Amino acid sequence: MCAAGATSKDSALPNAIIDGINTRYEVVGSGPPLLMYSPAGFDATLDKWKTQGVYAKVKFLDHLPKKYTCIVFDRRETGQSGGRVERITWAHYVAQGKGLLDHLNVKRAHLMGGCMGVCPVVAFGVAHPEMVMSMILWWPVGGAKYRINSHLRFAQHLAYANEHGLQQVVDLVRSQDKTFSQDPRGGPWTSVIRNDAAFAASYAKHDLEKYKLLVAGMVRTLFDRDTAPGAEPEDLLRLDIPALVVPGHDASHATSAARYLEECLPKAEYWDVPVDAQTEQTAPARVLEFLDKASR
Repeated sequence: MCAAGATSKDSALPNAIIDGINTRYEVVGSGPPLLMYSPAGFDATLDKWKTQGVYAKVKFLDHLPKKYTCIVFDRRETGQSGGRVERITWAHYVAQGKGLLDHLNVKRAHLMGGCMGVCPVVAFGVAHPEMVMSMILWWPVGGAKYRINSHLRFAQHLAYANEHGLQQVVDLVRSQDKTFSQDPRGGPWTSVIRNDAAFAASYAKHDLEKYKLLVAGMVRTLFDRDTAPGAEPEDLLRLDIPALVVPGHDASHATSAARYLEECLPKAEYWDVPVDAQTEQTAPARVLEFLDKASR
């Protein structure tokens, strides 16, 4: 399998090698540690906490670092982090976050995920409950439309790769600056192909038939249900971790997915407010209230 450790374009930000894969990260603020899995799908860069949709509006990173040490990072296969061609599961994203905490010598932390970042947070809670002080689950992805669209995106990539071959996938990706979400033909390794020439060359040499099986298995594993993916309900029901669930309300963030997590997590608090009421004045304050209580 080909792996890569992309070189950060921002020399001010540190990098850590976790399981042979580069992770670009940033530590902001002081106080108890808060590991933050970035929002967005396969473009979950650390800057999305400041630039994407509702997160640009509520400005978490203007407020949370005043009381907490916020650890943000580019999820593997996104931004300036590296990647590896393998059948990625939620456990792989958990391993990246845990590896980053280990690198920083953090034994226990609060966890926060936005959008698709919620999935590895709940998976982390199941895999390493002793390390998790609390979980903030902001706009969990999920719902029938989300599953259908996710499978469609991967199908479009597989169809393009099957017709044109992996070298043409590389050529397409390197001819533009679109993400996997913007142009599904490029596939989930778009960022690494674009940023790392050695990875791109290795990627193009993969056996196409084996690659198609790998990707088909990956999408079936990641997006396997019409509610919030990430962990099995039987495992969530056994967790003794405080959680704050905040609902979204669109095709990718079905409110039903947030309600599902509330149902499955015994110590869940559900912030039952409409999206329009989630503002810079209300959202950081609600999160800080929850974190302060969970820290005691």
